Amino acid sequence: MEPRLLVLRRADACVVCRAELPEGATAWWDARAKAVTCALCQDEGARSVGAPAEPVELDRGRAGASAARERERRKERRETQVREAHPRTAALRLRLSRAPQRETAFRSGELGELAVGALLDKRAANGPLIALHDRRMPRGRGNIDHIAIAPTGVYVIDAKQYSGKVRAEDLGFRGVRLMIAERDRTKLLEGLARQLSVVRHALDAHDHADVPLHGVLCFTTGDLPRFRKLEVQKHLLLTCRGLGKQLDAGGPLVAPAIEAIAHALAAALSRA
Repeated sequence: MEPRLLVLRRADACVVCRAELPEGATAWWDARAKAVTCALCQDEGARSVGAPAEPVELDRGRAGASAARERERRKERRETQVREAHPRTAALRLRLSRAPQRETAFRSGELGELAVGALLDKRAANGPLIALHDRRMPRGRGNIDHIAIAPTGVYVIDAKQYSGKVRAEDLGFRGVRLMIAERDRTKLLEGLARQLSVVRHALDAHDHADVPLHGVLCFTTGDLPRFRKLEVQKHLLLTCRGLGKQLDAGGPLVAPAIEAIAHALAAALSRA
């Protein structure tokens, strides 16, 4: 197992130079040797064996990529079926017909992800926030639209482009339902909970168990409360503007810690 760059949860000392490393410092952890190496000694060691000194480039992914691929795949299949069934009139039929709802739904999802991705990338450009897009869920269970690593923690963000009023309906002992345009959309929260479980597992596996983790449904359209934050089943329901304010807040994570967490998550959850 190769050494990993991480944020120390307790004070330690570099195994090479014996320099004191305080809690919260960024260092390299060797799980086999149970030893910590400071960044300077790690770099010198890498150069001594001819390894490149440049850090590994972070694969941030591309917002909306999975939705765009699925929409294009469905479109190509539909057009192929029409051409095979009606070779002479296929062009006219395709020009006059409308795309089916499932196909347009993927386009809507792509647009929502692009909008949220643009917001995240704009804030990431000024740091210290880092955004990852379109990450693969294990065992083919879909994808995670966005992961934002901010001073206040890690945010798993599911972009949604729905119209209508968004509200929480309290059912007493039966819990709380998510209602959008008076339709029960609580399953959206179940999907978000699965994504959070995957990200939590990745954080724990890379010694970031203490990092706060937040689930967000970000609505690019829809009618949400203007002057209060909506929360259902401990998940935040936010507009793009509300998400921006949430990510801009100060918190305990500093830039080196954010970068270490981003690299760990990008390695554990590859682009979809």
